Amino acid sequence: MIVTLIIICEVGFWVLLAAGLATRYILKMPRAGMALLLCEPLLEIVLLVVTAIDLKNGSDPSWKHGLAALYIGYTVGHGHRTITWLDGHAAHRFGGAPPPRKPPRYGKARAAYEARIWVGTLVGAAVASGLLLLAIWYVGDPARSGSLEGWIYQAWKITGIHGLIALGYTIWPKKDPGELKPDREPVRVRRP
Repeated sequence: MIVTLIIICEVGFWVLLAAGLATRYILKMPRAGMALLLCEPLLEIVLLVVTAIDLKNGSDPSWKHGLAALYIGYTVGHGHRTITWLDGHAAHRFGGAPPPRKPPRYGKARAAYEARIWVGTLVGAAVASGLLLLAIWYVGDPARSGSLEGWIYQAWKITGIHGLIALGYTIWPKKDPGELKPDREPVRVRRP
């Protein structure tokens, strides 16, 4: 049941997002569109409540509960950025706004951009870990809650891998091809 609810929440996220942006820009009702977009967090609250009820009713903590915590954490960490990005594209496409700025591709600007995305992953892992620790406390039986502890490890492993990737942009920044200067003059070939 939890996995089905996670799928429903994910589909609901995109449906509410599309409906909110369409109402905002196509139907020209910005307040109604904003109201639909503000309903997004309700999906995560429903998932959280159903997961807690499932555990309260004696269900053994399993990978489904861990996945629900990671999903909620990811949505908290990256949901706002995703909505803002899509809102910028919808405003350009349907609202006559200028095109949204593309993410930087080179140098320190790209490293800073990747670091900001990593902070979203860090927030997501912290939220997921907090929810999993609450679930472990709520279950109150260390023998039953071992799988939930494993999900905390997974959340931080993912965060660490993402952090190394983001750090790579700082250590080895990609150079802008327009800034590269040739070491020597180009060789001119004479044609007979």
